[in-house]
Amino acid sequence: MKKLLLLCFMVVLSSNFYAQETAVKDAKSKTTATAKKTKATADKAATDAKKEATKSKKAAKDATDASASAKKESAAATKKAADKDAAKAKSDATKASKKATTAAESAKADVKKSATKADATAKTAKKDATATAKTATKTVKETNEKAPKVADKVTGEYNGKKVYTGPKGGKYYINKNGNKTYIQD
Repeated sequence: MKKLLLLCFMVVLSSNFYAQETAVKDAKSKTTATAKKTKATADKAATDAKKEATKSKKAAKDATDASASAKKESAAATKKAADKDAAKAKSDATKASKKATTAAESAKADVKKSATKADATAKTAKKDATATAKTATKTVKETNEKAPKVADKVTGEYNGKKVYTGPKGGKYYINKNGNKTYIQD
């Protein structure tokens, strides 16, 4: 009868244990999927920023070309306009580059956060599984004990320490290391 009860108990514990692993694997797969999405978003932002930079460089080149042709016609007035266009194109390129860098950094931060959350979820699941196993083990131990434990009684003093009397009549005190030291009568 005891063996059958123990076998049933082991089956229950093993099924709980495997269920916890599945939750951990699901959390890791979700984290991986989130990380991939975040990386894809960051890559897209970087690509968009590169496109913007290319456009702004082309605009700067066009402005420079326009500047060269304008120099032939009217040197002073056209040069100022071309310089403004080139400066604007450069500032647009700088802004696009900064946006891309910020997007990439935020994507990296999101990936790190999601990985940290997945690790925390996995640790929590593992702790829950361990706690469940310990609780079940305690239940088995409690049912196997023959008699409940009775606290020992303080019956006197020996060398400045309290003397306790155990359930079978043995006398002892607790030494400085926290161990029982029995006293001979």
